[in-house]
Amino acid sequence: MGTTHKEKALALFDQKYHCSQAVLAAFADECGLTEQQALKLGACFGGGMRKGEVCGACTGALMVLGALYGQYDKADPASRETADSVNIKMMEGFAAVSGSYLCKELLGCDISTEEGAEYAREHDLFTEFCPQMVANAVDVLEQIIQEQSGDRGV
Repeated sequence: MGTTHKEKALALFDQKYHCSQAVLAAFADECGLTEQQALKLGACFGGGMRKGEVCGACTGALMVLGALYGQYDKADPASRETADSVNIKMMEGFAAVSGSYLCKELLGCDISTEEGAEYAREHDLFTEFCPQMVANAVDVLEQIIQEQSGDRGV
């Protein structure tokens, strides 16, 4: 059996890629991207865009959803509604399983400060806590994709 999305995302994260890169790259094929393109696109979103904002794992999942369901034709307002809907499902679903979608709330520190980053390192948050956020993002993302596939009769 092949590698699951979650296994791939966790392996990439373990290789020290950002959470955002790991989630997006795990779905690169479905998004029509090479792994290299996905890693590059996701590179600036880890750690809540380095500011402790929306968790990078959640942001990586949102990039996947945008690639799959985002509006690209202004004459297709239904695709905008779909994108808005899956965005809300992702944000709310991730917060429901993780406790928040904000990096600084999840980690209990603000990694945009040297003190916060040091706290996160000292408490092994990047190696012990963040992998669970990557896994949570993939789980919620896969559930949304499955629901969307069911809605289209695929």
